[in-house]
Amino acid sequence: MTTTLITGANKGLGYETARRLVAAGHTVWIGSRDAERGRLAAERLGARAVRLDVTDDASVAAAVKAVEADGGLDVLVNNAGVQHEMDRDGTVVGAADLTADIMRATFETNVFGTVRVTHAFLPLLRRSAAPVVVNVSSGLASLATLSAPGTHAYDYPGVAYPASKTAVNMLTVQYAKAFPGFRVNAVEPGFTRTDLNGNTGVQTVEQGAEIIVRMARLGPDGPTGGYVTAEGTLPW
Repeated sequence: MTTTLITGANKGLGYETARRLVAAGHTVWIGSRDAERGRLAAERLGARAVRLDVTDDASVAAAVKAVEADGGLDVLVNNAGVQHEMDRDGTVVGAADLTADIMRATFETNVFGTVRVTHAFLPLLRRSAAPVVVNVSSGLASLATLSAPGTHAYDYPGVAYPASKTAVNMLTVQYAKAFPGFRVNAVEPGFTRTDLNGNTGVQTVEQGAEIIVRMARLGPDGPTGGYVTAEGTLPW
């Protein structure tokens, strides 16, 4: 049984992933920017809570100390993410109205947050017998799909969110090469009904969490450096 930390796990896909892993007997840390919401979520699930704001160095460093003091870490799920370009009604800021501020705010959580957390927890992961990193990406990160007329992704007008997740895919490839003893993969949960998209998604969190849970439970002989959905591999 592994010890897993999931960022942004007090609700949505992170929460459902935590629920499934706890039910399977794993020790799970719920990382949450809001300490009280994280504590309540952990109590409901039988998990552990740690305050973790992926945009704040001090918060991440404190989370590392808490997890280390409790025994270490085997699996990191970089789930925390934002989609500032989408309003609650599903309206998306397109290229014509894209600003540097929208881009910066999106990358601060989705890209820099992923790097910040991964870098900080590397020493703990290196001590694990079978370290795993799961980066929650998106089908919108696929340049091949976004360039293919007739696909749902092609019709998506936003820029900042897809660009941030494409960067996450690049991080995944490079981390996988740098740490061959790790299993590092990017996953596409699918368009899931969560607060991230104003609950406009077309599938449940139970469906979306399937691939996250599957890749979080990889053994040392599992695949690495991939970009996958529950159905298979996606084109970069």
